[in-house]
Amino acid sequence: MSDTRQADVLITGARPYGEGDPVDVLVADGVIAEIGAPGTVEAPESAERIEARGQVLLPGFVDLHTHLREPGREDTETVESGSRAAALGGYTAVFAMANTDPVADNALVTGHVRRRGEEVGLVDVHPVGAVTVGLKGERLAEMGTMAASEAQVRVFSDDGVCVADPLVMRRALEYSTALGVVVAQHAEEPRLTQGAQAHEGERASRLGYAGWPSSAEESIVARDCILARHAGARLHICHVSTTGTVDVLTWAKELGVEVSAEVTPHHLLLTDERLETYDPVNKVNPPLRAERDVDRLRQALADGVLDCVATDHAPHAEQDKCCEWGAARPGMLGLQTALSVVAQTMVRPGLLDWRGVARVMSERPAEIARLPDQGRPLAEGEPANLVLVDPDAEWTVRGAEFASVSENTPFEGMRLPAVVTATLLRGRITAREGKSD
Repeated sequence: MSDTRQADVLITGARPYGEGDPVDVLVADGVIAEIGAPGTVEAPESAERIEARGQVLLPGFVDLHTHLREPGREDTETVESGSRAAALGGYTAVFAMANTDPVADNALVTGHVRRRGEEVGLVDVHPVGAVTVGLKGERLAEMGTMAASEAQVRVFSDDGVCVADPLVMRRALEYSTALGVVVAQHAEEPRLTQGAQAHEGERASRLGYAGWPSSAEESIVARDCILARHAGARLHICHVSTTGTVDVLTWAKELGVEVSAEVTPHHLLLTDERLETYDPVNKVNPPLRAERDVDRLRQALADGVLDCVATDHAPHAEQDKCCEWGAARPGMLGLQTALSVVAQTMVRPGLLDWRGVARVMSERPAEIARLPDQGRPLAEGEPANLVLVDPDAEWTVRGAEFASVSENTPFEGMRLPAVVTATLLRGRITAREGKSD
C-alpha cells in the first residue's frame, strides 16, 4: 500500500507485551522511532497523543482466515465493513478466503480483493487463492498466475470445502513448493460427513442431530501431512477442532513435516453443550466439539503444537441463520471478539501471557504467510503495526453494535475481558476507543 504523509503518534505509558515498567513510544514515518522512559521521548506539537495508562502494547494481529464475502455476498459483508471490524479487533492484516462469487480462483478476482483492501486502507487485505477451479476439487486453479500477479497471493485454500482427492492435493502441494506458497486445508473427509449437522457424540444422538465424526478431520490431516512430507511442501491446517488432530500434528512435527495449524476462538471457548438450545447461531464447520477437545486445544495452543489463532470470521445474513438448524449456514463472526476470547480462555487461566498472545495472534501467523512487515518485535526501527489493549476492562458482546454487516455472533450477551483501545497500521491510527477511522 502507499501511505500519504501522516501525523506522528506518541503513545505514553504503554507496557510492551505487558511486561516491565511503562514506556513512551514515538511513531514517525510509519515506524517505531523511539522508545523511552516516560517523559523522555520528545514529539512534535502536531503529534497525535494516546494515553495508554499502563495498557498492553502488542504487534498488530494477523488473521489467516477471514471471510469478507466480496465479491458476491455484499449483503453479508464487504471488504470495507470487514476491514473496520478487523481494525476494531486489533488486526493489521487479514487473509480473505476464496469462497466468493465468483470464486477467487484467478488473478482477476484476487486482484479485485487486493485493490479493494488498498482503497479502504484500514488493514492489509491479502486475498487467498483457490486451490481448485470453482472450489470443485477437480482441477488446479491458476496458482502460479495468482502468485505472480499484483495480488501476490501467498496462501491457497478451498476453505469451505475439502480438497478431498489425494491426487489433486498432492499436485497442489508439489506445485506450491516452486512458488514458495502455503496450501491451507479445510480438513473434512466428505464421505464421512454427508448430512452431518453437529459433533458426533451422545448429545447429538440424544437431540437428533446427524453426527460429524472427529475422524473426518483427523484422517485428512494425517493424509495431507504424509503428502506434504513427500513433496517437501508447506501445509497449513485450518480450524483444528479435535484431540485426535492434535495427536496427528504432534506426530507430524516430530517427523519434521513443515505443517502449521490454527485454532478458532470459538473452538477454544464453546462446546457441543450449545446444541441443547437448537439455536443455529451455534452451527459451524467443523462443529463445536466436546469439552475434552476444548481442553486439549487450549493446551496445544499453549505448547505450540497449534501455531496460531485464526478467526474463521464467517458473516451470514439473518435469513441464513434465523431458520431451522438443518437449513442454516455454518459460521460465526470473530474479528471483534477474538482477542477477548483468547484472554478469557488462555490468559486468565495462565496458559499464555501477553507475549504468548503476540506469538499466536501476530508473530506466528505472519511467519506462516511470510509477511515481512507484520508480527515484528516492538523495537525501534520496526514497522508501527500496533495494537493497544486494556487488559483490565470488560465489555458485553452485542452483535448489533459490530462493524460487520452481519450479527451472527455466538457470544451475544457474554461479558468478556480485554478491550482494544487503539490500532495502528504503519503508524496511522485505524481504530481508537471503539471507533474505526
